[in-house]
Amino acid sequence: MTISYDDFAKVDIRVGTIVAVEPYPEARKPAYKLTVDLGPEIGRKRSSAQLVALYTPETLLGRQVAAVVNFPPKQIGRFLSEILVLGFPDAEGNVVLAAIERAVPNGGRLY
Repeated sequence: MTISYDDFAKVDIRVGTIVAVEPYPEARKPAYKLTVDLGPEIGRKRSSAQLVALYTPETLLGRQVAAVVNFPPKQIGRFLSEILVLGFPDAEGNVVLAAIERAVPNGGRLY
C-alpha cells in the first residue's frame, strides 16, 4: 500500500532521552517502565517497553530513542503508556531500539 506524505506527517515521531527506567514485574511479558524527556514542548512522557531481553536499565538510561507521541495513551495493566518507543524485532523476536546516530536536541521531529 502506498501512502502520501501527508499520511506520514500525521505520525508525530520525536527524539527523546530516557531519564528513568523502572522494572515492571506485573507486566504479562517482561518490560520496563521508561520515562523519556522529549524536550520543552512535549515534556516527560512514560512508556512501557519490552526491552528486558536485550537491555539493562544501565544501558537504557541516558540513551536517545525515537517515539510516536501522538497516539492516545494506552492502559497496559496498571500502567498508562503515553508514547510508543520505536524498535525492530531481531531474529528471535526481541525488540532492538531504533538508533539515533548522533546526539540531537530532545523533541526534534522525524522527517
